Amino acid sequence: MDQYIGKLLDNRYEILEQIGLGGMARVFRARDHRLNRLVAIKVLREDLAQDAEFRRRFHDESQAVAMLSHPNIVAVYDVSRTSELEYIVMELIDGITLKQYMQKKGNKLNWREALHFITQIVKALGHAHSRGIIHRDIKPQNIMVLRDGSVKVADFGIARVASGGHSTLTQEALGSVHYISPEQARGSHIDARSDLYSAGVVLYEMLTGRLPFEGDTPVSVAIQHINSIPLSPRELEPAIPEALEAITMKAMAPNPDNRYGSADEMLADLEEFRKNPSIKFDYTMEEFPLEEPDDDRTQIRPAVTVPRQTPRDHSPREGGQDHRRGHGAREEGPEEDGEEDLPARGPIWPIALAVVGVLLFVGLVFAFLWRSVFASLFTQPPTYEVPSVVGQLYEEAAADHALLQDRFTLVEGETVSDESDPGTILEQSPEAGTEVGESVTEITVTISGGPETITMIDLYDMDYTQAYKTLVEMGLKPQVPEYEYHEEIQVNHIISYTPLEGVVLSPGDEVELVVSRGPERRSFEMPNLVDMTLETARSTIDTYNLTHGSENEVFDDTIEAGHVVSQYPVAGAEVSEGSQVNLLISKGPDPNAQQEPVEATRTIYIDLPLDADGILNLRVLMDGEEIYNQDVDASMQTSVPVTVTGSGVKFLTVYINGIESGVRTIDFSQPEAS
Repeated sequence: MDQYIGKLLDNRYEILEQIGLGGMARVFRARDHRLNRLVAIKVLREDLAQDAEFRRRFHDESQAVAMLSHPNIVAVYDVSRTSELEYIVMELIDGITLKQYMQKKGNKLNWREALHFITQIVKALGHAHSRGIIHRDIKPQNIMVLRDGSVKVADFGIARVASGGHSTLTQEALGSVHYISPEQARGSHIDARSDLYSAGVVLYEMLTGRLPFEGDTPVSVAIQHINSIPLSPRELEPAIPEALEAITMKAMAPNPDNRYGSADEMLADLEEFRKNPSIKFDYTMEEFPLEEPDDDRTQIRPAVTVPRQTPRDHSPREGGQDHRRGHGAREEGPEEDGEEDLPARGPIWPIALAVVGVLLFVGLVFAFLWRSVFASLFTQPPTYEVPSVVGQLYEEAAADHALLQDRFTLVEGETVSDESDPGTILEQSPEAGTEVGESVTEITVTISGGPETITMIDLYDMDYTQAYKTLVEMGLKPQVPEYEYHEEIQVNHIISYTPLEGVVLSPGDEVELVVSRGPERRSFEMPNLVDMTLETARSTIDTYNLTHGSENEVFDDTIEAGHVVSQYPVAGAEVSEGSQVNLLISKGPDPNAQQEPVEATRTIYIDLPLDADGILNLRVLMDGEEIYNQDVDASMQTSVPVTVTGSGVKFLTVYINGIESGVRTIDFSQPEAS
């Protein structure tokens, strides 16, 4: 037997059983006797408790995690250390890991359910990061899914205070290598963005049903995180919305600078996507790989014009003057022959420029008059045919310049529920083929919001009948429930349900329910009370922790007056504590009774619950023997006729959906009421 089982820590926590084993610690289920509740206790493994460094590390982690208080993080109640033990007292989770949930669902979740889970995970990380805590081991095995659909991040087993600085690829990290960030794999400095990378990998796995990188050894997988880019989720599952793919790949960007800067940033995009699944983000997958600088690109140089030289430029002027002068400077020296007596003439280019200006002005005036006045007298205004965009995705059509002839633009109108894919154009105005003038440049479109959807509500601890009615009114289809014992949930209330709260469904989707039978009671054989005095029978019922039911008197010529004639449940039947016991007490012989009991047939009416709706299972037992078992439609009737045959006095027990709803007494010797 384990040395810890039955041990009482700090005279408070009684260890009951081991429920988990991690790289550094063992986890036990325990009872907190001070607060009378079940808890989980994480105890440092014996082989590591001898190492002072491990003990220090375990204690530091405990103190760090105890700082956290968030509905999506497993709560820490207590941290303690003795000369022998280091342990943490934590919230005991009633649920399964996200990994187990994914395996149960075939490894791949629909994108709405994945969005529901990743949103809660990122909220938990945001809280931890705000307290300076980095988880460092985010993976589906460390995320718990509760019965009500909520998520709790667990096991901050290799968490550090954020100022801790660096990480190395230890054996513990290798165990989670499919989810570690590139900087973790390199042993570089890490920060909160490393957790967001791991969260991106978890989202990738939920959406696609597979991991982004696989390998024969942990080291080969780690190298891929550093040097490779995974297939995009939509290549593996085209139904994934483009925006959710973009969120996933941004979280998984190899360079931390290209990821979300914080959990709050990622949460903001998730919320925007939840409100509008067809949203387009201003980043693309091409931005995520690292872009190396290219210093060898061809540079475009400006053209250089070399001025033409005259023959006189080939030698310097007399007197050593430089031949290079400013533009328009006059040369000094002897004048050309025949020019000295001619009067100086001014340049003619100003006159030519003035003539050109006048002609240009006249031409512009004529063009203006033609366009504004005369052209409309001789030509018809141009028209354009409106293109067809119905049936296309809005984003694609809006970016198709050839389709829109570079003159039309799309304007979003109404968004309606439709069986078409979200974003599909259903109607347009003006209609396709219409001839419109230049003034019409906008096409207003009606867009599909996708099929009508229903968001699953919380049914936990709701009365079964009310839950059934609510689901039917929402357009969902509740299945025949399963029944289980439960120590806390009262009889006929919901213990769990699938799909979980927040999951987006379609009309007609099925909902599975588990309904409480109440606390499980000790079972035993019913004692024989027949022929006991009423007082003795009552005392026996109390001794067995049973409940007193009806006590009716009947004539009987074989049992002494004041003694029990019959009982229900009958002697030897299996009963449990709290079961109701009904008795018939003898009044002695009936002076008017016939010699032989007369068998008679009666029709009784079983009333159904007033708030019941839909199909119910009705079962009737007479003195422990089943005489009726049928499914009935409570929406079509309020009571069900049941025909019974017998003699004397009989007990009828009625069950609705497996739950006992009452006991009736039938006296066949009495005439049937009209």
